[in-house]
Amino acid sequence: MTKVVLITGAGIGIGAACAKAFAAEGAHVVVTDVLKDEGEATVKAITDAGGSAEFQPLDVTDTAAADALVADIEKRHGGIDTIVANAGIAHRVPIDELTDEKWDHTFDIDLKGMFRVIRPAVPGMCKRGKGAIVCLSSIMGVAYGWDEHVHYSSAKSGVVGLVRGLAVELARSGIRVNGIAPGYIRTAQLLSEEHSLGPKGAETAGDNIPMGRIGEGEDIADVATFLASEKARYITGQVITVDGGLLVGRY
Repeated sequence: MTKVVLITGAGIGIGAACAKAFAAEGAHVVVTDVLKDEGEATVKAITDAGGSAEFQPLDVTDTAAADALVADIEKRHGGIDTIVANAGIAHRVPIDELTDEKWDHTFDIDLKGMFRVIRPAVPGMCKRGKGAIVCLSSIMGVAYGWDEHVHYSSAKSGVVGLVRGLAVELARSGIRVNGIAPGYIRTAQLLSEEHSLGPKGAETAGDNIPMGRIGEGEDIADVATFLASEKARYITGQVITVDGGLLVGRY
């Protein structure tokens, strides 16, 4: 039976890498994003490689749209086996400019956006007695603070609580919930000079990582496929840091 995997924010970066990784393992991947062209490009890359995928536009701040999408996937495919809740933003905003609206916008996407997609899928997973959910946090949510990104760090810390709470509540239903806390990963977000390190900063960061490089999307995708697989059958409620040794290597 082909597994069905729903991934949010799968048009670019870590989400796109996860989509390709799950497809390479034989899953049918539902690629969602607000970025239509990028989402369709991810699907094309998968189908060109012989995989199975479809693009469905989704704004994770839209509860009705999330509910409708999950219902549609369940109707057409018989259920959702895995959710990778990845969609997120990380805008640089100094504290004196961090309005309620900017704070709420980040939480609406980075934390509540995950819940909006997970919540409607849980009843079907419970009915089938199985399911795997993987949520993307960040090292900025589990270990570091990040100046001018207080709202982002706070939301990503919230993801840890989301993972733990869901894991305990859903464990007896056969659903496992885990998270990944990426370190510095080569994505459009990281390479943005406006909101993050920028290209030069990214290379400097690589010099400070014990493994000598910043990560690639595939480094995270391989962990996501593992956490969703039978090989991780006794793992739930965990947030795995994937950072090339950055946290343990800071003296």
